[in-house]
Amino acid sequence: MSYVLGVDLGTSSLKGLVVDREGQVVASASKDYPLLHPQTGYSEQDPQEWLDAFVDVVQQLTTKVADFTKELEGISFSGQMHSLVVLDENEQVLRPAILWNDVRTTKQCQEIMATFGETLLSITKNRALEGFTLPKILWIQENEPAVWQQVRHMMLPKDYLGFWLSGTMHMDYSDAAGTLLLDEEKKEWSDSILDRFAIPKAYLPELIDSTGMIGTLRQELTAQFGFEKEVQLFAGGADNACAAAGAGILDDKTAMASIGTSGVFLSLENSAEQDYQGKLHLFNHVVKDRFYSMGVTLAAGHSLNWFKETFAPQQSFDELLAEIPTIPAGANGLLFSPYIVGERTPHVDSKIRGSFIGMDTTHTLSHFARAVLEGITFSLKDSQVLMEQVAGKSFKKVVSVGGGAKNAAWLQIQADIFDADILCLEAEQGPGLGAAMLAAVGLGWYASLPECAETFVSYLPAVHPNKEAVEQYQKLYAIYREIYPATKEICHQLNEY
Repeated sequence: MSYVLGVDLGTSSLKGLVVDREGQVVASASKDYPLLHPQTGYSEQDPQEWLDAFVDVVQQLTTKVADFTKELEGISFSGQMHSLVVLDENEQVLRPAILWNDVRTTKQCQEIMATFGETLLSITKNRALEGFTLPKILWIQENEPAVWQQVRHMMLPKDYLGFWLSGTMHMDYSDAAGTLLLDEEKKEWSDSILDRFAIPKAYLPELIDSTGMIGTLRQELTAQFGFEKEVQLFAGGADNACAAAGAGILDDKTAMASIGTSGVFLSLENSAEQDYQGKLHLFNHVVKDRFYSMGVTLAAGHSLNWFKETFAPQQSFDELLAEIPTIPAGANGLLFSPYIVGERTPHVDSKIRGSFIGMDTTHTLSHFARAVLEGITFSLKDSQVLMEQVAGKSFKKVVSVGGGAKNAAWLQIQADIFDADILCLEAEQGPGLGAAMLAAVGLGWYASLPECAETFVSYLPAVHPNKEAVEQYQKLYAIYREIYPATKEICHQLNEY
């Protein structure tokens, strides 16, 4: 039996999936690590934690799979996007990594967009936001000049792990697209951006396809882990791109709705020519020469979790949502906008706040709970509508992953609001499965990711939309879209208190 190892280097933990040639997940393991918050708004991590976690996960898997060390052939990676790792000339880490959810760079983002915004958008297809890598580089230049003077290498988290394992420095196109340094159409580092912000190209890794081999496992690590075969290492991809691959989002007819703390609505693009004007993210996919568009709801599952903890802390989620099927579409005239931490798509507004609209004395806790689910889904539909209006797309299938796939009533709400069949994975494994698929294709087990997906990805029976509910939600969605412009100025004023 031959195996690949898909490694997902996330924000709070590193996870490993051992997968065989038939796409069966043989075993999994994970190791948590801490976040560092030295100041309000700062979010950092010690890269050594990722390396230690990898060692721990490999040791766990060795005990779970008898022939793991004998039959492992390849490793690939999924990683948290945007987070910045800087090394000196001796390839030593200079400071903790600045993570994607760090928000210290508002000033740098404003300056980038004010002085270079249109050019940046034309080259990278994305606006400068606090999460991206370029503003973090500028922050170090401005606030830690002594560190910047020592910087000789810059990379993202999964690529630092790949460097430690292989001794070579590479970055795949899907992760590079999230740096705001990549010319997405040309698939090369942008000289215009690098020159404008005084960033030497030599500091950046070599670009490579996600299924490209970056090297083999260093001999000392091969001996340490006890691997008997030469283990090949493949570049991997950004977490959202890997999650899409693991969910089978490999054509432009199917979308993915991912509901975690935040929410994502994502679909494949055949080129980078779609002009979403920065309202949607547009990144290179792990599929060779393909792209994906993505809208983000900042507080998706976070809205539901906030609601439960605030108004029903003694109930489980199953108890809270038990009566949802008995509540009609629209929750008897109650709407919720999930802007409790601001919003990303389509508004890009950090000052907007959430609302319950239409409350009256007939509404119960279950009405409010249903309104929360509907509001989250309406917010994701904003991204769907942008894709339909700008790119002329029409989705007949949406793959639902994350928390939104764990409740039957919510799946029906998604089918009715998206007006599409909703598919759930038989065994949802997240970005780690996409990483394993990249290793399988890199090794030549399969000729392409779509061919690999035919074996690795399988779905449960679809949830179909209800025509009557679809029509009801179309009317309610039109009303929902009025909430943002109606409450924007009020919320901005309230931010002063």
